[in-house]
This record gives sequence, C-alpha cells and structure tokens, in this order.
Amino acid sequence: MTKPASFLLCLTMAVLSISKVRSHEPSQGITVEVLAKSENSWDGKSLPDFSQKQTEVTVLRITIAPKATLPVHKHPVINAGYMVSGHLTVHSESGQVLKLKPGDAIIELVDQFHYGVNETDKPVVIVVVYTGTTGTPLSIKGPSKPAQDPKSKP
Repeated sequence: MTKPASFLLCLTMAVLSISKVRSHEPSQGITVEVLAKSENSWDGKSLPDFSQKQTEVTVLRITIAPKATLPVHKHPVINAGYMVSGHLTVHSESGQVLKLKPGDAIIELVDQFHYGVNETDKPVVIVVVYTGTTGTPLSIKGPSKPAQDPKSKP
C-alpha cells in the first residue's frame, strides 16, 4: 500500500474510532458512505505513485463565484473533491467534459491541463483533498486561454 493510501486509511480509522468512543448509546449509529474510490482519475488514467517521498495532505474549501471561469491549470498531485453546492463544468485538454452537481465526488486529473466553469447564477462550493509530497504545488497555471472543445463551433 502506498504512503498516501496508508495515511488516508489510518486517518479514516482514527476518525471512526473516535466517533465510536464518543457514541455512548447503542442507538446512535455510524454510517460510512464511500463517495469515490479509485486508482484512476475521472478520465480513466492511472494515478501516480508518490510513495518514495514524504506525504502531505491539504484540505481546501473552494468557492467559485457565479459565471466564473477558473484559469487553465493542472495538478501535479492526486486530489479528490466533493461538491457541496452548485454546478460546475470541467473541461480537459483532450476535450472531455465532466458536469458536477451537489453530492458528486470526483477524483481529479493529474498532470493534465483543465479548467472549470460555473455557468450558473449561484456560487459553487467544493471541498478538495490534495495528497502529494511535501513542497509540491497543488496546482500549476497553464496557457492563458482555455483549450478549445473540439465539439464547439467556431
């Protein structure tokens, strides 16, 4: 098992253990729902192995304003997100499109340029967990213009 996977497993077990200890009444149940679990990003490509370096985990709550377009960027680290609210359309450099809605979980692309668009009049809120190595940036800006969707008309 890789260091990031081992760390996340230990963290999950610790949280569940603490929850059980604090739950004194047998009627109080604990529900665990797997929102996303994969060795691949949303486009089907394998996630990289970071096990040879010190693991670092970062958790961000990201709010994207109505009608905002994120800059083109890529992530050199593994990250997974959970859509709290809003709708986001993600475009990859290969022309793939992913539409996210509240309750969706995503295992993000690694080392591939992409960008997101909030096409609605309401903010998007997504919680993202980044797992990489100490000192590695969470994202790297790409070209200033988004890649053209091959399906869009000029």
